[in-house]
Formats: sequence, structure tokens, C-alpha cells
Amino acid sequence: MQNIGYYNGTIKPLNELLIPATDRAVYFGDGVYEVVYSVNQRPFALKEHIQRFYSSCKLLNINFNMKSEQLESIIKQLIKKQGDKNQCIYWQASRGAALREHIFPQNIKPNLLIMVTSSTIRNMNKMRYKLITKEDTRFFHCNIKTLNLIPSVLASQEAKQKGCNEAVLHRGENVTECAHSNIAILKGGVFKTAPLNNLILPGVTRAHLIKFCKDINVRVLEKPFTVSELLNADEVIVCASGCLCMGVSHINGQEVGGKAPKLLKTLQQAYENEFIRQCGSFI
Repeated sequence: MQNIGYYNGTIKPLNELLIPATDRAVYFGDGVYEVVYSVNQRPFALKEHIQRFYSSCKLLNINFNMKSEQLESIIKQLIKKQGDKNQCIYWQASRGAALREHIFPQNIKPNLLIMVTSSTIRNMNKMRYKLITKEDTRFFHCNIKTLNLIPSVLASQEAKQKGCNEAVLHRGENVTECAHSNIAILKGGVFKTAPLNNLILPGVTRAHLIKFCKDINVRVLEKPFTVSELLNADEVIVCASGCLCMGVSHINGQEVGGKAPKLLKTLQQAYENEFIRQCGSFI
């Protein structure tokens, strides 16, 4: 299917869509974004992602006035128009268009960009990730899903060059998250993940896993854990919209996890069931 794009009401094939050079996303990365995946033209967890999108706008003082119901309607219309069974939907709001100056004009109108492409999430039932570790050199607003992603881009590229799927970021000894995912561990039947603060993104997938754990009476600890704890965990879990609840087999070439496969599979099955409930089928 042909990939399509939307910019402030204009819909075109994605490679034909144009945006103005004065869009502040171009030279400042001044905006926020979200990504969801759709199966059977039914987007998974769309409302949660839209809610986080508006939260990010508020945290950056982006005056995005479109009603959430209207945004949801536009996204669903574009999904139907693109027409594929498996899709990735990306959208962003920049602060708006203006001549380049750090101070932004008052009452500037945000620009909305949406892209719908043919894409499939990675199958958590058929693979495990390999990771590298990297010092977290990002800024202190990681809880906002901004367009400023250069440290994550560089870490992801290094992971790929080393034959891995993701990079685990840490500040000193404490693990924060991955370059484009949240991370958690299972140890002694306990699900542990870093607490929500300005150093990690409040992941929608992370929130789902916490709920699934509570549903099956698995203890949840939202507290910092170290690189050493990561390497010695019963299971390491990378969670994101594009991989859901992915087990990990190696970190920095060292074998990890594999000690609680039944509990990991239970969480993966819970996620698959929720995906089927919302979208009608899995991948």
C-alpha cells in the first residue's frame, strides 16, 4: 500500500508531502510526537497515546487546541485511507512556523504532521533482543516525548553496528530506559522498573505491563535498579509499542535472562490477548 502523509489538512503520498522550512521542528526540533501500531486498521492503545501527546504539549507550552476527539478521528480516517492491514502511525505537533529565533512568538499556531506507513511490530513470541549498554547523555526532560532525539539516534545506531536491537541507557550505575523503549527486569518473581520521573518516558506499554502484573498478582517495584542487577536478572524485558514485551538474550555479548520463561510467557500472552481484544488479531 502507498504510504500517506497529512500536514495541517493536506493529504498526499508521503514522499510528495511538503512542510515549510520555517516550521520550528526543522531547526529546533521544537515539538512532540507519538507512535502507535494498527492491525486490521484498528490502532492499539490509541487513546492512551493521544492522552500522553496532549500531556507532552502542555509540558512544552505548545498551544495545541484541536480537540482530542478530532485528532483521533483524523488518525482513523488516514488509517482507512492508507488501507494496509499492518500499519505504523506517527504524528507530531511542532510549535508552529516562524523565522528562526529561540524565543517563540506569542499565539503561534502549532503544525500537525501525521504519517501512516505499512509496518509490523516485532514478534515477541519468536525472538529475543540483544542489547548494549550506554551512558545516558540525554537532557533532563526525558518524560516529554520531544523531537530532540540525537543521543537516542546515536545509541541506536551503535547498537545496530554491534549486531544488537537496542541500547540500554544508564546514569552512573542506575538504569533509566532504552534508546527508544522502556526496560524492566524480573527477579525472584518481582517485576521491577525505574520510577516515573523526568529521566524516563511514561511508556504506555510499560503501564500495560504493570497492570498485567497486578492482574496476576505479580509484585511490582517501581524503583531504580543497577546495571549489575540488569545483568543478573531472571529475565530482562524491553517494552515499547513496536515490540510490546520483548525478552532479552544478550547484553554486551553476555548471556542474560532465560531463568523465568514461564512468567515472561504469561506476561507476553496477557499482552497478546489485549492486542487481540483491541485489534481483532495479533501480528
